Amino acid sequence: MALLSIIITIFYLILIASFAIGFNKIPTFKLEDVAPKTKFSILIPFRNEAEHLPELLKSIEALNYNKSLFEIIFIDDDSEDDSVDIIRKVLDIKSSKENFTQPDIHIISNERKTNSAKKDAITSAINKAKYNWIITTDADCALPKYWLDSFDEFIQKTDTKCVAAPVTYHEENSFLNRFQLLDILSLQGATIGGFGIKKPFLCNGANFAYQKELFKTLNGFDGNTNIASGDDIFLLEKISRNHPKKLHYLKCEHAIVKTDSQPTWDTLISQRLRWAAKTSAYNNWFGKLTGLIVLLTNTLLIALALLTAIGVFKIKTLLYIVVIKFNIDFYLIYKSAIFFNQKESLKSFVFAFLIYPFFSVYIAFISVFKGYKWKGRTFKK
Repeated sequence: MALLSIIITIFYLILIASFAIGFNKIPTFKLEDVAPKTKFSILIPFRNEAEHLPELLKSIEALNYNKSLFEIIFIDDDSEDDSVDIIRKVLDIKSSKENFTQPDIHIISNERKTNSAKKDAITSAINKAKYNWIITTDADCALPKYWLDSFDEFIQKTDTKCVAAPVTYHEENSFLNRFQLLDILSLQGATIGGFGIKKPFLCNGANFAYQKELFKTLNGFDGNTNIASGDDIFLLEKISRNHPKKLHYLKCEHAIVKTDSQPTWDTLISQRLRWAAKTSAYNNWFGKLTGLIVLLTNTLLIALALLTAIGVFKIKTLLYIVVIKFNIDFYLIYKSAIFFNQKESLKSFVFAFLIYPFFSVYIAFISVFKGYKWKGRTFKK
């Protein structure tokens, strides 16, 4: 048992250390005074987002980019609240102002064809999009002022067809929020690190850009429409396989999109079950290996803690493993926290570190047997 524990710990140490090294290999992109050229179609699927839309619409109004160079397509996925009315009302108010200029903004209905509402929504909008560069985000997000400037300058300066970009949570003064912040900072660290070691396996659809031509060449989401979520990861896998040199990460502070963390543990569990539901369909071997190593390490900690408690395993060996994992986890998350300017979340790191193995193993276990509810819909296993 001790030998197996050491082997798993070494694999975990090498994995997370490689992400930390990869994180440093992606240079931070600095904005310059470059004339904007790229035209964007921004796609925003939504369902029952009346609570979040005002903040999103406010951030859209504040975008610095030339309004004639982008359009926004809202895709209504059968909302049951007044989301559509909120968007229309804001548009009416803005358009009534004298000398007010706004981008082309459209609201369309989702054309359901598959088991994945979000993939259908994005596909529906891409078929109507005017411009070649597509950016997807979510209705519960807030967009930074120089968001489009960041993408434009990066596209002008690099030979890219697809750009993944940073996402984090708004900060709140609660442990639940900081727990989720630390988790997403670790995911973003792994995302950036994966790009840095040339093994991209994660991205976030709340801040993801690609060429419409590329999307159609790869037949969009064909091949994984039976999975409700994963519009971002599965497309990333396709692009990584077919055009690895055209895939980049935009590590720029002005490109950071923020969204809300889950308000309760129940909604957090539902969210993580939704994420877990797509992992079995991953085709990226490195992503699968990463998930396996992380799960094995968290499971190992729980098992060793129980064995130590009944006197079967040496506490000294357990402490060595805990210290190794603690330090390498903190190192990667600290790098992310610096980049995202969210070091305040680190004050909950110790407690979050102790409970995270139980949380992650619990999610992995129940995802095998249980479906989830999301946006008022039930998805069965």
